[in-house]
Amino acid sequence: MSTLNFDTAVKQEEEYLRKLYPNAEDVPGCMTLFDTFISCNEVISSQVKSLYRYGHMAECAHKAEDFKFCMSSKSLHPEERRDAWIRRRAEWWAQRRLTKSSEDIWDVRTEPLSNYPPPRSEAGVDAAPTID
Repeated sequence: MSTLNFDTAVKQEEEYLRKLYPNAEDVPGCMTLFDTFISCNEVISSQVKSLYRYGHMAECAHKAEDFKFCMSSKSLHPEERRDAWIRRRAEWWAQRRLTKSSEDIWDVRTEPLSNYPPPRSEAGVDAAPTID
């Protein structure tokens, strides 16, 4: 695994987000962020998914913070608001990349498993299990 520092990760994320949000109009609006926050709390499927993946209810505080940030940046020029949004999201994604996640339970194999796939039987078809 590579050694990636926070500043490098932020720069990589900013580069990607600038392509994702090429114009100020592409940045999510405050109502969209508010809807995302509400759906995080209210939609049962997101809570069930969080319970299954992480073992606890979904934490929606970061979505509320995104909405608050949007409301506080309304007075900025649209390009300044886009830059601020991209910087904020880049830092968030960089932090996620550098910390553990639910996907970190799997180890990447460096070589194939031995005896996999298992050899086929002599008849060319795997024998079916019998029930006694």
